[in-house]
Amino acid sequence: MWGSGKEAACAGPRSSLPAPTTTPNPSWALADGSAPEVIGHLQENYYNLCMEKSQKINSFILHILQELDEEIEKGSEGITLNIAGNSCLMPEERVTGEDFWILFRILKKNPYINGLDVRYNFISDVGAYYAARLLQKNATLKYLRMTGNKIENKGGMFFAAMLQINSSLEKLDLGDCDLGMQSVIALATVLTQNQTIKGINLNRPILYGEQEESTVHLGHMLKENHCLVELHMCKHNIKNCGIKQLCDALYLNRSLRYLDVSCNKITCDGMVCLADVLKSNTTLEVLDLSFNRIENAGTKYLSETLASHNRSLRALSVVSNNIEGEGLVALSESMKTNPTLSNVYIWGNKFDEATCVAYSDLIQMDRLKPDNTDVEPFVVDGHVYLAEVSNGLKKHYYWRPTYGEVCTNSPNAGFTLVPVGGHL
Repeated sequence: MWGSGKEAACAGPRSSLPAPTTTPNPSWALADGSAPEVIGHLQENYYNLCMEKSQKINSFILHILQELDEEIEKGSEGITLNIAGNSCLMPEERVTGEDFWILFRILKKNPYINGLDVRYNFISDVGAYYAARLLQKNATLKYLRMTGNKIENKGGMFFAAMLQINSSLEKLDLGDCDLGMQSVIALATVLTQNQTIKGINLNRPILYGEQEESTVHLGHMLKENHCLVELHMCKHNIKNCGIKQLCDALYLNRSLRYLDVSCNKITCDGMVCLADVLKSNTTLEVLDLSFNRIENAGTKYLSETLASHNRSLRALSVVSNNIEGEGLVALSESMKTNPTLSNVYIWGNKFDEATCVAYSDLIQMDRLKPDNTDVEPFVVDGHVYLAEVSNGLKKHYYWRPTYGEVCTNSPNAGFTLVPVGGHL
């Protein structure tokens, strides 16, 4: 039992709460041994709390809070606090659960922040507990990205309990967090009732067995939920039976616009169900089938539906699906009669000359814009070839530019075509 209601959400791992770390005085000094310059309210609170609790000061957090104080002084609102561990500015020591305990204390009533990005840090289930509590205390937070923090099943359960109470969070990223089957099912169950969450990432849970229980529960959720816009189910071990469960839900669901089922075990038989549901589903806009095995037959089923029936899908990725020239050419032909499909990603399949010519023609005639695909034609000795370019649905998901932020989202089809609270 993972509990319900306010008491379950507030119940924490009392025996495993982060004990304050006792460190010698220099631990809160900066790299050069000096004390930090305290100029703003949040930065000052963080510094003082660390001193009070003998908690080592994280210089990167201190720097970020200084920037946040400056933004607040300018009158900025709706700020995303970015403490991502894959930042080139991040020092060797990343954010831990104990750091998050301090952050919880100083951010829980801050009205200026609506987003928090702490991906790829060392936040465990203890940190997940405080992140969930933060979402209970702060009514302005709409976006939380926990990607890559090993919160595991226990941490996932804290978030499931939180979602029974929270009515402000719109987007939650728990991808690559080692969630267990129990927490995935709990999250799916609570989302049958939660009417606020618009996007959720449950990529790569740690699942055992071949029964596809997570897919069954998420399929049931999609039948009941009429608010969710974006769902990521990468690496859920989905097979043809599982994709049929999702398709049965998509006949009834009229809110989902972005479905990510990449890196699963879907074959051409699963495409029969998906192609059929796309004939009647008029809301799905982005479909990520990357790294499955739909082959020529599955691609033809999709192409026939896209050519003759579906006019809502705008982006399709079939990257690395063991598709040969015949299937890829059929997909290119569907774009000539389908005016809606604008973004197509095909790299990692088996290109022949007919494929290269077909996609080169689409690009030359401006039917397929260079930013909307992951291939670029070039000619050698009179023959057309395709080269890979770094555009795609997840271009900036696992890495950040060395300097500054991404200037435009145009290469990221899903993010551009399905804006939901930004950032995810």
